[in-house]
Amino acid sequence: MRLPHPGFRTGLFLLLLALGGGLALLDLRDAPPPGPVPGDEAGEPDYYLEDARLTRFDAQGHPHQRLDTPRLTHTPHDDVTRLARPRGRLLDDSQRVWLASGERGILGAGGNPLTLSGDARLLAPAERWQLDTEVLHFDADSGHAWSDTPALLRQPPQQMRGERFDAWIHDNRARLTDNVHGHHPPDTREDPES
Repeated sequence: MRLPHPGFRTGLFLLLLALGGGLALLDLRDAPPPGPVPGDEAGEPDYYLEDARLTRFDAQGHPHQRLDTPRLTHTPHDDVTRLARPRGRLLDDSQRVWLASGERGILGAGGNPLTLSGDARLLAPAERWQLDTEVLHFDADSGHAWSDTPALLRQPPQQMRGERFDAWIHDNRARLTDNVHGHHPPDTREDPES
């Protein structure tokens, strides 16, 4: 006795059934476990993000602070966010861009103030000046940036050093205080009237 030969549709159905079963088995495999929870000197974080961009908005809903970081970690007991190699873009009231960076950063509770440490830098491209210091603080609500560590302020060809630095970005004002030393080369341009 001869068994009936399955038709094309039956063969196709069996092939699809086998393929579906194989895909179901692949789906049931355990997903790889996530990497270890990062440890932090402030305790166990409740979350961390990699390749993150944070944007802060003012009361009118306009973005005025952006931070890019390869990794941020938030600890819940102190509501502090720690940033690795943060790069910041700050906008003042006149929409001028200020750039800030450091090796490490800390956003205080509620996202303010921002503290940058380890080769901290504040750059004002429109004014062509740059501040280098070890620790730089920035209060986004008042637009006040300051450093209580020795600072070097450069505006080529001039440069000045001081023990303390303050800048108010909305007013486009900066101040170096305490033991200030400067290098101000004379203007070597020729006077067109002579």
